[in-house]
Amino acid sequence: MAQVTKLNVNGRPYTIDAAGDTSLLSVLRDQLDLTGSKYGCGEGQCGACTVLIDGNARRSCITQVGSVDQKQITTIEGLAQGDRLHPLQEAFLEEEAMQCAYCTSGMIMTAVSFLRANPNPSAADISHSMEGNICRCGTHPRIVAAVLRAAKSANHS
Repeated sequence: MAQVTKLNVNGRPYTIDAAGDTSLLSVLRDQLDLTGSKYGCGEGQCGACTVLIDGNARRSCITQVGSVDQKQITTIEGLAQGDRLHPLQEAFLEEEAMQCAYCTSGMIMTAVSFLRANPNPSAADISHSMEGNICRCGTHPRIVAAVLRAAKSANHS
């Protein structure tokens, strides 16, 4: 049985028609056409579907849409400000921290949440915080470098 739910995604209100136990990821992709968050494992283990919910990184594939109807949801599409990329998006480009890019949005969203909590991390801190995000291409060293670059640029802005 469907139910109408109001969501706040990337600062915009949406009304969706889905059962409360529908995954947030499927609503984002199928109803709102926000396809930056990817379906990877479907079990919350790979991180490709990571979004921010009230500023905290969460796996959207295992988050029921009924549990987030009054929360602020941010997807990779909501990070940029107009034509200006988020500093982490810029750093990922500058460090060439992607190969196939399937994991990239989840990596960036996890890093955004991490840097809010730890704005001056070490490389080891970053590696530890990103352990739940899988990159099959092996670009982890460049991902760490990108997060370090973004942290340094934010601390010097």
